Amino acid sequence: MKWNKENLKQYVQAKEYVDTIVLPLMPFHLSQNAELEKSAFQREVLSIFLTEIEQELTGRIMLTPDYNYLKSTDKTTEVERINAWIEEITTQPFEHIFLITFDSTWKKHEESLNGHLLWLPGIQSGDLHSKEMHTFIHGQVEQISELIQSYW
Repeated sequence: MKWNKENLKQYVQAKEYVDTIVLPLMPFHLSQNAELEKSAFQREVLSIFLTEIEQELTGRIMLTPDYNYLKSTDKTTEVERINAWIEEITTQPFEHIFLITFDSTWKKHEESLNGHLLWLPGIQSGDLHSKEMHTFIHGQVEQISELIQSYW
């Protein structure tokens, strides 16, 4: 389920079946010109990836709005903010919380997060519409879907 009016209406009626939240962690920055294109590309890839995960696991997961943060910010402060989000999320009957990102700097703070961090090695560039990219994304979706299901 996505974070939209129609899906949330369905969620309220079937919340006992939707036990998993996926929270995308999306970095943002404008200060490093050399990194802008790569960062935007990774955001697009992650968005496609999350859409496919949501479709693959429909009925069990809720995809939250993106958690946006400045790439240069202190992660300790961000951990506190993310954990506040997670505290709000757990007011509903969600048993499993997954945070997903291409940003490897989160790995250093993984133990402080009140959820399971899924770090995906970042794709630097490519053609989002190519067959190779779709094959790669589909392969990643299958692996992450299996990982999430292993927690059920």
